[in-house]
Amino acid sequence: MLAVAVLGSLNMSTAGAADGAADGSAGTAGTDHTAAARARASYDAINKYFDAGKGLLLEEYPNTHANPYSYVWPYSQAAIAAENLAGVPGAGRPGAAEADRRLAAYEFYWNSETTPTGYDSYVRPPNGQGGDKFYDDNEWIGLHLIQRYKRTGDRAALARAKEIFTLVVHGWDTDPSHPCPGGVYWTQAPWSQDRNTVSNGPGAELGAHLYLLTRDKTYLTWAKKMYEWTQNCLLAPNGLYWDHIDLAGTIEKTQWSYNQGVMLGAGVLLFKATGDAQYLRDAKSVANASLAFYNTPEILAKQGAAFNSIWFKNLLILDSVVPDPRYRQAMQAYADYNWNTTRDPATNLYKFREGPVELLQQSGITQIHALLAWPRSQYRLLA
Repeated sequence: MLAVAVLGSLNMSTAGAADGAADGSAGTAGTDHTAAARARASYDAINKYFDAGKGLLLEEYPNTHANPYSYVWPYSQAAIAAENLAGVPGAGRPGAAEADRRLAAYEFYWNSETTPTGYDSYVRPPNGQGGDKFYDDNEWIGLHLIQRYKRTGDRAALARAKEIFTLVVHGWDTDPSHPCPGGVYWTQAPWSQDRNTVSNGPGAELGAHLYLLTRDKTYLTWAKKMYEWTQNCLLAPNGLYWDHIDLAGTIEKTQWSYNQGVMLGAGVLLFKATGDAQYLRDAKSVANASLAFYNTPEILAKQGAAFNSIWFKNLLILDSVVPDPRYRQAMQAYADYNWNTTRDPATNLYKFREGPVELLQQSGITQIHALLAWPRSQYRLLA
């Protein structure tokens, strides 16, 4: 059980360095205070406008959905935003308490009645109807839990991340007759048999992290398999990754920013795990190709802030091993553009498109602002 106490509301502006040291951050040296203030304002808007009670959140604001709560994918991105904020030096106990509160509400989605266990796509009974399991949904949460473990030493978070990886391995395609056999399916839902970059790249990242933390070679073996399958089946001639392949062998060739992020991040982690420089060369190649491809605010806008936040985070993971100022510069330019252009100053909600504001996208831009507040020395904690 990952339930934790709700210790207070988020109010990090007065948190001191001593509080930061208590929760895994150390002082405020190297912190971008403008980015930290933007992150707090963006996150406070989540709590103000998306609160649905029980620690859960709305899918959008205003909410036009019949469901009273968000699906787990948007919720996880808000929880990761809180985790990123808790990692800002000086966040202190209030920041840690908010990360704890978001972590606790994952339990509303946890399905302990299946083998393997995992997170359903929607809140489970008695609060909701539950839903199919998506492997990428679970992988995002697994990576969140790894980052939490690195920040706090929370052994329950590490144990749950291991459970999630068991689920991911269960999703591996074992039918040799399939086109491009192997790969982790996107979902357990019967209406899709796609195998995606986004169900294999973050799976490889999760496995590599678990290997680096435990030195259990089973994790490394699976991480390499997931990475190599994606390299062989979904890497396009332009050096970027396509989205997925179905059981007819048809490839969906959209090149989303988060797909590039998870694969370059997996390359960095596999380099750290094996010392094989080819993985690092792969990661740098994807970074270069993606920086050239997503090179304008208009192109990035079509990706969405949630996808872009994953891409940028993984560029910072690469930067932690091979420093390159272009990665943070691109991230900063995107953050500045959206703070000045898409944000409503009256609410600090971001209007990326017409209609309600999506929790998913509000959470993505909040993550970006929060990580821009981190000093580079902390990028090693990212997952």
